[in-house]
Amino acid sequence: MLRVERYEPRWRDEWDRFVGRSKNGVFLFCRSYMDYHADRFADHSLLFFDDEKLLALLPANRTDTTLMTHGGLTFGGFVTDERMKTPTMLELFEVLDRHCRDCGIGAVLYKPVPHIYHRFAAEEDLYALFVRGGRLVRRDVSSTIALRDRPALTKGRKWATKRAKANSLVVRASDEFERFMAIEEENLRTKYGVTPTHSAAEIRLLAGRHPGHIKLFGAYKSDELLGGVVVYENRDVVHVQYIATTPEGRELFALDRIIDTLLNEVYADKTYFDFGISTEDGGRKLNTGLIENKESYGGRAVAYDRYEFDVAA
Repeated sequence: MLRVERYEPRWRDEWDRFVGRSKNGVFLFCRSYMDYHADRFADHSLLFFDDEKLLALLPANRTDTTLMTHGGLTFGGFVTDERMKTPTMLELFEVLDRHCRDCGIGAVLYKPVPHIYHRFAAEEDLYALFVRGGRLVRRDVSSTIALRDRPALTKGRKWATKRAKANSLVVRASDEFERFMAIEEENLRTKYGVTPTHSAAEIRLLAGRHPGHIKLFGAYKSDELLGGVVVYENRDVVHVQYIATTPEGRELFALDRIIDTLLNEVYADKTYFDFGISTEDGGRKLNTGLIENKESYGGRAVAYDRYEFDVAA
């Protein structure tokens, strides 16, 4: 008999333990990450039980009559462990449907966890979405390097990497989040007229809560930070959250030096290195300049999808 419970703080430890042993969970689903922006999202996360045994989690928030999984995260569908099988997932969607109906929720916007984050096969929810008539409403494209069998660098990227090494920049882990985010803010303001998703204070807060997962690597010349990359490190996937360089850093190919170090030294034993999406306008516009830069390192397309389905009347 499956049942559902709304998340409450009393479930925090059990929630986080389940994320840790799940087959498709990432540290962003831990409450210490999700709750940092609790003031911006009306949390409506759910726990699903088989009798008293925790079976699945659903990070989610509610906006009016829509449930989203989750508005503060890039993705966040059902989080499950190795016990999950397809018939059970179909039942979970039935339970979710009843819960939403009882709460006056009319639609669910569902963002499944991309396959690169799966410890092993975990696409039972994609089949359940199809059965329920889920509509693909958005598709973003990310650029991901499969580190164990990756495409070669382009000629231009090889040249830039060689030049970067010749400039004798030092790449090291750094805690200069405020300095780095100032560089990032200036770059985004100048190029796109926007601001970063996180403030420097938020990045420092989150890095302090997750020191093994959120890291800054900087390129230095005589202790001057010329550029950096903030990464989100998961079990098998390293995701680039922010990239920024100063004008001098661009001249000295600081970014090439950092990426080369991360790919070939720091994270050579990981499975995937993900640069993030290069799409705009709800996924319908491709930023060709941005994606060409990522693909020059060997990144290739991984889809980040969103589905919507109506709650049964």
